[in-house]
Amino acid sequence: MAALVLGGWWWLGREAPQAGYRTAAVERGDVRVVISATGTLRATTTVDVGSQVSGQVLDVLVDFNDRVARGQPIARLDPAPFQTRLQQAEADLASARASVNEARATLRNAEADYARKSDLVARQLIARSEADLALAARDQARARVVSAEAAVLQRQAAVDNARLDVEYTEIRSPVDGVVLLRDIEPGQTVAASFQTPVLFQIAEDLAQMQIDLSVDEADVGQIHEGLGVSFTVDAFPDRQFTGEVKQVRLAATAISNVISYPVVVQVQNADLSLLPGMTASAEIVVSRRDGVLRVPNAALRYSPQDGEAAATPAAGAGRGGLVNDLPALAAELSLTPAQQAAFDRALAEVRKRAAA
Repeated sequence: MAALVLGGWWWLGREAPQAGYRTAAVERGDVRVVISATGTLRATTTVDVGSQVSGQVLDVLVDFNDRVARGQPIARLDPAPFQTRLQQAEADLASARASVNEARATLRNAEADYARKSDLVARQLIARSEADLALAARDQARARVVSAEAAVLQRQAAVDNARLDVEYTEIRSPVDGVVLLRDIEPGQTVAASFQTPVLFQIAEDLAQMQIDLSVDEADVGQIHEGLGVSFTVDAFPDRQFTGEVKQVRLAATAISNVISYPVVVQVQNADLSLLPGMTASAEIVVSRRDGVLRVPNAALRYSPQDGEAAATPAAGAGRGGLVNDLPALAAELSLTPAQQAAFDRALAEVRKRAAA
C-alpha cells in the first residue's frame, strides 16, 4: 500500500513538460478588415445583335474576337425576296399616284360642269335640279381625290417598309467593340417571326470590366459604393488586381435558404489581360488603418467569462497540491480496513517528505 501511495504521489506530482511558446515581434504596418466573396468577370456593356428579318444567311463577315466598328456589316442575308417585295411595293405606289392624277382630272371636269350649270341656272336656261346634280358630282370627285391621295401615302409606307427590309438583310454592328459570340453560319436559315434571334454578342469595351459578386446577407451591411476591392483570377494566381465597389443591388437571391446580394465591382483592364467569364476571388476592404502597431491575431485570443478573464490551469503544479488528491484516489479503490490503515500511515509519511 505504501508503494501504491508513493507511486501515485510520484505520478501525480511529476514535473509536467515545459510549455512551448511561439513569439512574434510587434511591428508597424497596415491593418485591413476584409469580406471575402467570389464572382464572375464580364464586360461592362454587352450588346446582343440579331436579325430583324427572316431569311437565309449568305455571308458571315466577322469571327470570334474580331474588333468591329459601329455600322460595320457583320453578316448578310439573301436580299432577293425582299428586293422583289420592294419592286412590287414601288409598282403599287406608281399605280396609286396615277389614280390620284385621274381623280384630280375628274374633279376639274366636275368643277367646270358645276360652274357652267350654275351660270345657266342663273339665266334660267336649265332647271335647278341639273345644277344640283353637277354639285353632287363635284363633291364626289373631291372625295375620290382625297381617297386616292391617302392610298398614295399607304403605298409609300409599304415602299419604305420594303426598303427597310432590304437594308435589314445586311446585319451591322451597333457599337464599337469585340465579338464575343457568333452563332451564325452561311446557309443557315434565320427565323425572326416571333422574337429576334441572337446571332452575335459584342462587348463594347473590354478595357472597362466588372465583377458580379455574391455577398452573404450577414456581410452586405458593411459594404457601400467606393470601397476598395482586391482580387485574383486562376489564370494569373501570382497577380493582384484591384477594383472599386460600384453598386450594391437590392435584388436578393436565395439558394438552399442562404440569402445573398449582388455587389458590382468596377475594374480597369487596360492591358486586356482579364477576360469575360473568369472567376474572381475578391476581398472587399471594409476598414483599413495604415502605419499602426500590429501583432498577430493569435496573441490577442482569450476566453472572457462574465466580463472577466477566465483562470486557466497551468501545467507543472507543485507536489504539495497533488498530495491532497491522494485521499480521493484511495476512496475510489474500496480499501479494506487494514489497507486503509496502511494507506493513512503511508500518506502521513508522504506529507512529511513533501513538507521537508
